[in-house]
Amino acid sequence: MPSKKSARVAALTVAAVCSAASTVALSSPAQADTVAVHDIQGTTRMSPYAGQAVTGVTGIVTGIRTYGSSRGFWIQDPNPDADPATSEGVFVFTSSVPKVAVGDSVTVSGTVTEYVPGGAASANQSVTEITKPTVTVVSGGNAVPAATVIDAKSVPAAYAPAGDSAANNSVNGLPLRPGTYALDHYESLEGMNVQVADARVVTATDPYSELWVTVKPRENASRRGGTVYGSYESQNTGRLQIQSLGPTAGFPVANVGDTLAGTTTGPLDYNQFGGYTLVAHTLGTLKSGGLERETTERQKRGELAVATYNVENLDPSDATFEEHASAIVDNLKSPDIVSLEEIQDNNGAKDDGTTAADVTVTKLIDAIVAAGGPRYDWRSIDPINDTDGGEPGGNIRQVFLFNPERVSFTDRAGGDATTAVGVTKVHGKAQLTASPGRIDPADTAWANSRKPLVGEFVFRGRTVFVIANHFNSKGGDQSLHAQYQPVTRSSETQRHQQATLVNAFVKDVLDTQKNADVVALGDINDFEFSGTAKILEGDGELWSAIKSLPRSERYTYDYQGNQQVLDQILVSPSIRRGCDFEYDSVHINSEFHDQISDHDPQVLRFKP
Repeated sequence: MPSKKSARVAALTVAAVCSAASTVALSSPAQADTVAVHDIQGTTRMSPYAGQAVTGVTGIVTGIRTYGSSRGFWIQDPNPDADPATSEGVFVFTSSVPKVAVGDSVTVSGTVTEYVPGGAASANQSVTEITKPTVTVVSGGNAVPAATVIDAKSVPAAYAPAGDSAANNSVNGLPLRPGTYALDHYESLEGMNVQVADARVVTATDPYSELWVTVKPRENASRRGGTVYGSYESQNTGRLQIQSLGPTAGFPVANVGDTLAGTTTGPLDYNQFGGYTLVAHTLGTLKSGGLERETTERQKRGELAVATYNVENLDPSDATFEEHASAIVDNLKSPDIVSLEEIQDNNGAKDDGTTAADVTVTKLIDAIVAAGGPRYDWRSIDPINDTDGGEPGGNIRQVFLFNPERVSFTDRAGGDATTAVGVTKVHGKAQLTASPGRIDPADTAWANSRKPLVGEFVFRGRTVFVIANHFNSKGGDQSLHAQYQPVTRSSETQRHQQATLVNAFVKDVLDTQKNADVVALGDINDFEFSGTAKILEGDGELWSAIKSLPRSERYTYDYQGNQQVLDQILVSPSIRRGCDFEYDSVHINSEFHDQISDHDPQVLRFKP
């Protein structure tokens, strides 16, 4: 995934700017007169009055948003109809601070608009709004319509219907079936006053004062309190984003496994950064689940410990070096080899042609020594400027750290940013033509993406080949809550190409030496059940070691309420068949609000 910080660096406070570019044009009925909210909402995702003027829409104000670019208020009709598919609430977009109060009875005239957060190209669903409103306050101090309870019983087990094939698989025109599909259920409550109770946090509070809870505590639960995303059919229907209508200073600072005890109540909104969102005017009380950061076991004398760790755009100006060093020394127990992803060049995002990263790496190594760890040596290959993707100017790359007291690196000249590493046979053993080297760096599969770094290590007389990867991100994929179902994962095309090249290289090594020890690891940016992982694994050339864990423990990342695998360590048959390896996903970041990276590191311990 794009990092949670970089994905939203240019985002507005609230994902709802009303503009012509992000509204949906529909053919509509003739000029509308007085209608009720449920008439406006209709029985599909698109209002039958979209683009038309409406007058005299009545309702009680249930929530007011006074900040950001989507200022306005929600109204709800206290006299609902009998159709569960029609929402009784709607958002009134005022653009300025509304001059109403919660409990006001109002009549609203304006234009019905279907607004798509993120723009139509985002493939997101739309939000039905009344724009350019004229508002009349009839009375104040009225009782707010009772909140509709969202819980495990009310949310269906199926996530979304299959879209209409005649409409590019869009669900927009399909009749809502709120008793059958979770997304339909949430849509039938769009704009209404809703409530969750004693909800467990499944994604920690982020820098934007958002968190995720589940209303289904037993749904694919991890042992540490989250919700595991284990297949493309397990979207986890109980996930719900929580924001606040109040000041961000009072927003709960929560970790996974904490609970919003009591009731959390407010209008149900939809935004581009998570889909259906309870925007709370009343927040539950934060109850700590006591989650602590994990620590792995130290490798035994005869075990080689190999780790992967995405340090999220680390550059010399960052203040996280001591924390990363402590994580490597204390939580990972100083692995013999550490593959680092997202090491930036010596001046970070400054785009002046600098590509060297020796200052960045040396600063981390010094911090590791200060934390009581070994003085690691390191190897890497500087990329050509601005060719490997990531933050512009940052020139992220993979770096090998290795403890020279425990393992040696076999240096062979010839590896550079553009030269492809090969495999030769010497005395019956596989050998790299360059060490370190890069796999097929000129292939279009690596366009604007990181090229795999390959190194040849020796531990207790045994050669181990390590391939450090950072595949292209999921940027551009449709969200799980998109209007198109099933969603399109456009970014995986390039990852499939990348996986094909890495698998072919591993196959070359194994064809040269059948019992070679090969470890391919890093930020694969894809799930252990994905097509990418299947291509990497091939016909048994590699196997993802995270599958040695129980399904409830398979995750390295937490995104929008789903704990998922993005980082992997894959091993060759000689390592897998030895049955003496241990794999550990060490949860020190993804579940915590004060994370230093959005990825958890992993460690593999085995006897070569």
